[in-house]
Amino acid sequence: MECLVVVPNTKKRDTYLLLDGLMRLEAITELGWSEVECLISTDDEAYTYNKRISRLASVQEHRMIVRAVEHGVPEEKIAEALDLEVGAIRRRFRLLDGICKEAVEQLADKPCPKLMFELLKRMKPMRQMEATELMVGQKNYSSPFIRTILAATPDELLVAPRLGKKDRDVSREQIARLERELAVAQSRTKYVEDTYGEDNLQLTIAKTYLAKLLKKQAIVRWLEVHQPEYLAEFQEIAEIVSLVANDEKMTS
Repeated sequence: MECLVVVPNTKKRDTYLLLDGLMRLEAITELGWSEVECLISTDDEAYTYNKRISRLASVQEHRMIVRAVEHGVPEEKIAEALDLEVGAIRRRFRLLDGICKEAVEQLADKPCPKLMFELLKRMKPMRQMEATELMVGQKNYSSPFIRTILAATPDELLVAPRLGKKDRDVSREQIARLERELAVAQSRTKYVEDTYGEDNLQLTIAKTYLAKLLKKQAIVRWLEVHQPEYLAEFQEIAEIVSLVANDEKMTS
């Protein structure tokens, strides 16, 4: 768990004010802890510590550094504030060079490692967007995953084609096939996510209506005689607890 961040209370000696970590403090209180290590800030500001505690996404961090440089803040001062080398600040300043706008927008708030962007830069814009959609769909931003996508990328979608003319490797074909299957599964999942709310609403309305209808004995008796198959279906719909539960029942 990250340390709480406190600032000295200027109005009361030997006391501190919480600067960052309210939810952690509440959890600590519930656990009954009487002591906990804290980080003491010399200034009443959360800029420096939020970088470490809130864990800015790489794109957000890049934009923060770019904005600071554009406002005339020296790289050395930024590096000192973030406890980083000047070279690291320069690399983060250039982090998105070569990345298409569409990919950047999708990764704006995602926890992506810096290496992932370096691997993305080896791909052409169209492939960058495809790779980004795969990562976002799978919620997997790890370096091994993007390396797999890069390995499955044909030479015509790379900025610099691979050296040498090698026969197509069987493993690469398998990776490419797996990627296509993953994209199809992701597309189906997105469709279900997009339509689930509307389907569930329609189910709730139909379920409520049929439940009221089946309380009328005259209607139930007529269905038993003339449309028994409809009656069975209506009763099953009226007993549905949720759309998910019904899907599981149908597939079992």
